[in-house]
Amino acid sequence: MNVLAIAGSLRANSYNRQLAEAAGDMLRASHPEVNYHVLDWSDVPFMNQDDEYPAPTAVARVRAEVKAADGLWLFSPEYNHAIPGPLKNLIDWLSRPVSETEGQVLAGKPVALAGASIGMSGAAHAQDQLVTVLSFLDANIMNKPRLTIPHIATQAEDGMLKLGASQPYLEAQAEAFVAFIQRAQA
Repeated sequence: MNVLAIAGSLRANSYNRQLAEAAGDMLRASHPEVNYHVLDWSDVPFMNQDDEYPAPTAVARVRAEVKAADGLWLFSPEYNHAIPGPLKNLIDWLSRPVSETEGQVLAGKPVALAGASIGMSGAAHAQDQLVTVLSFLDANIMNKPRLTIPHIATQAEDGMLKLGASQPYLEAQAEAFVAFIQRAQA
């Protein structure tokens, strides 16, 4: 099983990237059969239909990784109660048909949503918007459990995530997502 994580923040050491990496460590320990990695999409350009065909190299690479994944696990912060602009840009690229004969790569793809924020929402507003966008794109969203972690800085030391109270919830979501993907493959 191939699980591709997408950290919604491009900051190299963002809490959501660290959360995605912690989820990978957790999955590798409990499910050695799962191939898990965090997508590098920092080179994806702004969406511009003038540049759509042929797709920019970075977009073609990212689409291929998403297409090859059995499931996508999104870890997104929230910017001003909304989806971060760079993540929305990535989704916009993924929403476009690959070619005249091949559709977009998100249709039917199992997706789990997690997120952490410094504030009290735990990125819940961004997740609600992601559900709207991804549902429109026909992704197969695991609505329960979704993971929202408010006040993430209280679970960090010197900018490094040290999950405490949220650890069992991340573990529960990991187990649920593996089962969700298995059901989708059946």
